[in-house]
Amino acid sequence: MNYIKILNNGIVKENPTFVLLLGMCPTLATTTSALNGLSMGVATMAVLVCTNFVISCIKNLTPDKVRIPVFVVVIAAFVTILQLVVKAYLPDIDKSLGIFIPLIVVNCIILGRAEAFACKNTPLASIFDGLGIGLGFTLALTLLGMVRELIGAGSLFGATILPETCNVLLFVLPPGAFISLGLLNALIGHLGQKE
Repeated sequence: MNYIKILNNGIVKENPTFVLLLGMCPTLATTTSALNGLSMGVATMAVLVCTNFVISCIKNLTPDKVRIPVFVVVIAAFVTILQLVVKAYLPDIDKSLGIFIPLIVVNCIILGRAEAFACKNTPLASIFDGLGIGLGFTLALTLLGMVRELIGAGSLFGATILPETCNVLLFVLPPGAFISLGLLNALIGHLGQKE
């Protein structure tokens, strides 16, 4: 099995944000800054890799009738662990992401990858799929957060880049999330057509 192809697939061909348009709730809500986007992406990727691995390991033990509830329990277990670790060691990230960390449980990206890939492939391939999709999601959220933070607050990762007179407050507000995502989607779609 070509693991690099699996990894690349999640980043480019099946990017959850720019291609599949999945996980829009955390995408739009948590990307008010580049750090928030990066943090949410890494948190989701950690859960995705762990759940893909476990689900791939237990796929033959899980009866079809209870497959989805078992997937949700596995996802919820890893999200709970993640939330406790973030609360204990990264309180600022916990405060800025708030309710969106526990909501990773119902993120359709994770359940979708469990159903579409992990329950049909080997544990190693499932780890690479989780990494690829997770990296694609993390890159998309970070890029969206960078655009919104730069235009809306004149900074990147908290460092001031532009004078305050250049800030367009709309971009750090909810409508700015939709505008930024739409523009980035159009740009990425245009660049993809050229290739």
